[in-house]
Amino acid sequence: MKNAFARLKPGLHRPDRYQVSQSLKSAAAAIIAWALTGWWLSAPMALMAPWAAVALVQGTVYRSVRTAVQLVLMITVGTLLAAGAAALTGDTMIAMVVVLPLTTLLGNVAPVGGQGLYASTTALFVLAYGSYSAPAVGHRLLETLVGAAVGVAVNAVVLPPVHSHHVTRLAVALPRDSARLLRDMAEGVEDYDTSRAEQWHHSAKDLLAGLSELYVGRGWDSESFRLNPGHRLRRWTPAPSADWDVVWARVANRLLALTLTFWETASEDRGLPRPSPPALKELGRLLTSAAESCEACGTIMENSTDREARDRRRAALADAHRALAAAKEQLHGQDPDVGAALGSLVADCQALLDDLAPGGGDVDTGETPTRA
Repeated sequence: MKNAFARLKPGLHRPDRYQVSQSLKSAAAAIIAWALTGWWLSAPMALMAPWAAVALVQGTVYRSVRTAVQLVLMITVGTLLAAGAAALTGDTMIAMVVVLPLTTLLGNVAPVGGQGLYASTTALFVLAYGSYSAPAVGHRLLETLVGAAVGVAVNAVVLPPVHSHHVTRLAVALPRDSARLLRDMAEGVEDYDTSRAEQWHHSAKDLLAGLSELYVGRGWDSESFRLNPGHRLRRWTPAPSADWDVVWARVANRLLALTLTFWETASEDRGLPRPSPPALKELGRLLTSAAESCEACGTIMENSTDREARDRRRAALADAHRALAAAKEQLHGQDPDVGAALGSLVADCQALLDDLAPGGGDVDTGETPTRA
């Protein structure tokens, strides 16, 4: 049990405010739907209402409406096919043999995403419980509609989800995670080994994963304003434009190439020699300054009028370019193999500094406002 929990622990995390609010809204929608159909109307198929309500508290109001249409359609098709097959065959087993392949295939080929499952499961419930008389079918569909209406209404009225804050958080994480990786590289560049260089490379891959998450978050942010009745009540906050993603995609890819070269120079199998200690010392100074520049970029993104952060970035980049020039001096008189390794590192570092320069890292964050 202890070992099993230890394996599960890395995947566990404290729920954020969005997860808590959506979970509570799902529970509230189910309770309201049950109160309307099971308690107030005493409907015979009351379970259908809370079942539908829970499923329709989605990540955006638009997605709730779209899913509601898909879910009601699939439940209607499954119910009618099952009831028709049972009425024609007069045998539950034969009706299942006829209906389940049809509803399963329909659920897989229909453009309804995960809602296709409801066609076959609804047909199964109808046949298993023998609830395929005309009144039973009518009640099932009516209660599904009630649950769908409750789920959509709760999601649209109670804290309708908007994902701008999530996008901003992901955007801020890119320069800060880059700075963390650069500082780690600067601290270990003079005595790194294969294991540490491999860890740097994996951290650079994580930056690209964070960038992919940001792309997805932007899609959710755009969708969250469609059919959202509460978005006009939200205050405006600055958020990075899509150009921000382009800049930090270049930075992340540059760090991926840089860490790969470090990894190869640390590996005995690759035969690429490690640069000299003086060259590594200058690279360490360059990486430290680049990290300071990344941190300043993150601050500028949050507050574009922060002059101190702009001055700090300017000074960091100037120091990084001095270290770059000193590293280039180390190229003279080197063994060809050592020169090739150092030259690759220097080229990647120079391109990294170009990406972090104003016009690269200083993306305007105020022209594309979004709501938080």
